[in-house]
Amino acid sequence: MTTNVPNAEPALHRAIGPKLLLFMVIGDMLGTGIYALTGDVAGQVGGAAWLAFGGAFLVAMFTATSYLELVGKYPHAAGAALYAQRAFNSRFLTFVVGFAVMCSALTSVGAASRTFAGYFQEFAAWPLVLLVPLFIVGLAVLNFRGVAESVKANVVMTCIELAGLLIVIAIGIWALGNGIGTTSNAFDFNAGADPFALVVSGAGLAFFAIIGFEDSVNMVEEVEDPQRDFPKAFFIGISLTGVVYMLVAFFTTALVPIEILRDSNQDLLEVVRIGAPWFPLGLFALIAMVAVSNTSLINLMMSSRLLYGMSRERTIPRVFGFVHLSRRTPWVAIIATTVIALLLASWSGVRTLGGTTALLLLCVFALVNVSVLVLRKQSVSHAHYRAPILCPILGLITCLYLASPFSGRDPAQYRVAGVLLLLGLALFGINWLMGRRRAVDSVEPAG
Repeated sequence: MTTNVPNAEPALHRAIGPKLLLFMVIGDMLGTGIYALTGDVAGQVGGAAWLAFGGAFLVAMFTATSYLELVGKYPHAAGAALYAQRAFNSRFLTFVVGFAVMCSALTSVGAASRTFAGYFQEFAAWPLVLLVPLFIVGLAVLNFRGVAESVKANVVMTCIELAGLLIVIAIGIWALGNGIGTTSNAFDFNAGADPFALVVSGAGLAFFAIIGFEDSVNMVEEVEDPQRDFPKAFFIGISLTGVVYMLVAFFTTALVPIEILRDSNQDLLEVVRIGAPWFPLGLFALIAMVAVSNTSLINLMMSSRLLYGMSRERTIPRVFGFVHLSRRTPWVAIIATTVIALLLASWSGVRTLGGTTALLLLCVFALVNVSVLVLRKQSVSHAHYRAPILCPILGLITCLYLASPFSGRDPAQYRVAGVLLLLGLALFGINWLMGRRRAVDSVEPAG
């Protein structure tokens, strides 16, 4: 393997134009969440689960405006970690934020690998211990080959996964028109609880499905013109995703009984099975597998670029900034994130991993909303998008509420997130001690 030292590494390749960026934003948000957690959200809320996806979409839109302002001002990899550093000038806080974002991406990969295995069972009953490593390592190889190859593969997979969701919507329309299911089911709430509380609780989980803008921001150094391309890609991507998600959730609960959705690990396949039994189930299972693969590919890409960006900011060891000379990809960061993803994939179930992803990112997004307000006093020489002042404020309030126990969040998600963050603190402490040791060794002895 040919490598280079950090002081001489080439710049990342700017291979992502406006169309590729739009596909990337849409592809990341149209993946695992809707294919994996529609049934879990419905089990938590009831037939009106589509309202929870709508609430998650609204919160995401508030926070997206903060990201757009910050990525326009500071077009560098590292995303929220970079913004926290610029706003608060704390290496410790920067590390915690970056580590939390990385963990959220990798818990998402863990959830996706299990979802992939669930849909794969339509073809063969292979064990998780075989499917999960094959799934993650295969995506890591594509990540290493280069961003151009990865993002072009993302375009193809995005078209396939969007087609799958449009199939679900079309089947829903056809089935309801032929007397299968009933729209009244999609307006029911679970008995014994306040509907608003149920929607908020469901939105906290559904938020896992709408988190693509953090992944996209970490690819900014590989975007041709970030100030021009990001605003349009963000708003179109998030809006399209929100509408599609609400429609898919509506037709899913209109056709499939809640008790089936609670227990299934093939949520949208149940819609096809009930609404259009004539449709080839294997074909739809294949589409679902492509969809969750697409999300995982982007998450692995994002997490490796995040480590790369943090190393450039000198908050983690420089080795993570090594770029492969021929592939021009951050190869050390790719290896590290792949190993962590493999470990996390055996951690817990899809709902806990997905909920932990949402919890971590809601906390990070709250800090991003604070950062954009703090950084308003810092000007830059180039033009960039500026968020309406009310959006970061509403983003901060809604993110904190959805991350809090008041939203009805599963305590297991706090435990998983807590263990991951404790691991991050331990790594930060080790890195700090090693830095002090190097400083002492570099001091020449007196006399």
